[in-house]
Formats: sequence, structure tokens, C-alpha cells
Amino acid sequence: MIGYCTIGVNDMERATAFYDSLLGELGAKTMFDMGRIKGYGVGPGQPMIAICIPYNEEPQVPGNGNMVAIPAASQEQVDQLHARALELGGTDEGAPGTRVATFYGGYVRDLDGNKLCFFNMG
Repeated sequence: MIGYCTIGVNDMERATAFYDSLLGELGAKTMFDMGRIKGYGVGPGQPMIAICIPYNEEPQVPGNGNMVAIPAASQEQVDQLHARALELGGTDEGAPGTRVATFYGGYVRDLDGNKLCFFNMG
């Protein structure tokens, strides 16, 4: 149902280093790079996450209530991705844990304040 989502950033070089390493943990690679926007995915026809300098060239600000949820293969991978994001300079928004009986998630903010959730359903 989701084709791709974009996450606004203020510094492409800094954001690229963060997302190259973090999303690389999931096997994602660069699907396209046009300078001000770069897309990550695991293969053609699969959902993507893109980082971009806002088109209007105004400063990026995180949206209130916006979040990108990234599926993980296991609870252990949720833990690993959460820890990796923090190692890369992200900030904790909720340690990994069970939220409801079938949902295990961990929350972080990236270097520009965008909220990410790593989750496993099961």
C-alpha cells in the first residue's frame, strides 16, 4: 500500500551517513540519488524511504504526529536498530518493548528530529 515516504533533512551529507548505515542494517541500498533527494529500498517495486532537502528550500522541521514505522524481522532486530540509531546520533523516544500483546516497538528521532519506529508484529 505504501510506495515511498519522504523525510525532510537540513544537511544531506549528515543525513546520508545516518541513513546509509541505519537502513543498511535492513539490507536497504540507494535506489536513486538526485542530489537533494535520495531513496532507499531493498529492491525494485518495494516500498522506499527517501531523505530530501525540502523542495521549497525552507528549513526542515519535523511534523507533529508524523512518524515512519520500519518493520523488523524480530524483537532482537528492533533492539539492534534502536541501539544503532542512538549510536549514530539519534535520540531515544521510547525504549524497545511490548506496547500491546502483538506489537514490539522502539522509537527514536533522527538527526533532524524526525520520529522513527522500528517494530515487530507477532
